[in-house]
Amino acid sequence: MKKLFLVPILFLFVFSNSFRAQQKITAPDWSYDKTIYEVNLRQFTPSGTIKEFRTQLPRLKKLGVGILWFMPIHPIGEKNRKGTFGSYYSVKDYYGLDSSLGTKKEFQSLVKEIHKLGMHVIIDWVANHTSWDNVLVNTHPDFYSKDSAGNFVPPVADWSDVIDLNYGNKELWQYMSGAMEYWLSEYDIDGFRCDVAGMVPEEFWRFLYPKLAKHKKVFMLAEDERPVDHSTAFDMTYSWDLYHLFNEIAKGKKPASAIFTQLQKEKNEYPAQAFRMRFITNHDENSWNGTEFERLGEGVKAFSVLVFTLPGMPLLYNGQEVGLNKRLSFFEKDPIEWKKSGYTPFFETLTKLKKNFPVLDAGEKGSLLEKVQNSDGDKVLSFVRMKGNQKVFVIVNLSDKKVSTKFSSVPEMKNAFEIFSKKKGKIGKSFAIDLHPWDFKIFTSK
Repeated sequence: MKKLFLVPILFLFVFSNSFRAQQKITAPDWSYDKTIYEVNLRQFTPSGTIKEFRTQLPRLKKLGVGILWFMPIHPIGEKNRKGTFGSYYSVKDYYGLDSSLGTKKEFQSLVKEIHKLGMHVIIDWVANHTSWDNVLVNTHPDFYSKDSAGNFVPPVADWSDVIDLNYGNKELWQYMSGAMEYWLSEYDIDGFRCDVAGMVPEEFWRFLYPKLAKHKKVFMLAEDERPVDHSTAFDMTYSWDLYHLFNEIAKGKKPASAIFTQLQKEKNEYPAQAFRMRFITNHDENSWNGTEFERLGEGVKAFSVLVFTLPGMPLLYNGQEVGLNKRLSFFEKDPIEWKKSGYTPFFETLTKLKKNFPVLDAGEKGSLLEKVQNSDGDKVLSFVRMKGNQKVFVIVNLSDKKVSTKFSSVPEMKNAFEIFSKKKGKIGKSFAIDLHPWDFKIFTSK
């Protein structure tokens, strides 16, 4: 059957914003064009040390990432530990640095070197729970939740290696904020990724933010996806809904057009300044739900293109830039297999695109997304980000079928440049393109 394509071709995503923030959290000026990169120090190198990781900084600079997010670097609890090495999220001492990683001076020096290279540092912070042998168990047992018999309890039954903190005790607020301020003052880090932020009361985050802001304009990432997070302390939240939608599209269970529906929902719910973190993998997804290759198959690069071009900030998990296709063990030593890979120049191209085109900035500084209608909307996602003379036109085949896609009206680009083929050309109002399965094109114009 011959497919019909509709006009008008461009539909501007303009939404009423029903979200009303109690306070407006705005991100640091340096953060809008960045790619965030998650570092699992234990698995990053054979030794898993700060010293050995430091040798990789020039490579990460060349890769083009701008924020290095370190998974928890605190000492890990031994009581009720899972596995040989334990969970990074079972914190024994909030003021301490895990001695197996290195020394305080080494991490301070690492942060300075990262800053010299023009990159920034955030560390993972586990505010909701501690290890069973955290120093607070003896000094402040009243900081913890207890059952009817007075016993410590985990926040979730399966999290048997940790115990729940009780934020009904306001002294805990002072202790926790003081520990976080310590890391800002002693190490000059640039912010925090806050583990299970939604399990900690909103009032604490509101209390915390002004205290951190006294030190510097911090960058705050919540492991949460509620719009309210952007009124408490956080610049960026996880976009799990989009992540799960990617997985469904890859399986053929949802059409490509469902992405536009999800973006519309976000625009209705989140404030304009909200950063949404876009990703196809991270430490949890990799270890527990499978690698991106297990979930997305041949569509890994296609969905990665969307991670970098849809509104928000892209995340790379270490090893992703070399096509790592292995579930990293969570509680054991399991080093990343670094190798030469075509994924490296692929991601270098995308990070450079993100950096060079302000229309792709996160939050309110980026441009609105405009949908570009095509003749295969169930398979092909096409849109443009533009402001003034600057345009980024994206076409992605999110199917395992070859398609010949037609457009009746597209953004005119007299000096179009396709960033992967490096070919120049002209795009007029009428346009057609052949796309292989999971194929993609990004045209730029300034």
